[in-house]
Amino acid sequence: MHTYWNDWFFGWGWILWFGFILLLFSGIGNWGYTYSAHRRYGLMRGTGARDILDERYARGELTREEYVQLKADIARD
Repeated sequence: MHTYWNDWFFGWGWILWFGFILLLFSGIGNWGYTYSAHRRYGLMRGTGARDILDERYARGELTREEYVQLKADIARD
């Protein structure tokens, strides 16, 4: 008589099923964590030199010539 208990659950097959289920749950958990982390922190805008320069130009603190010159200076660094 051939049963599943002798093939998959009584021998070493249960370790394979346990490993498969563990990988499945850890993959889903990892996806959920990275998805929420990217949604939370990935949309934040940086405050680099170029961003600050763009904001100052948008507020009218810089003329076009100053903006172009400073942008070229930042690009050289």
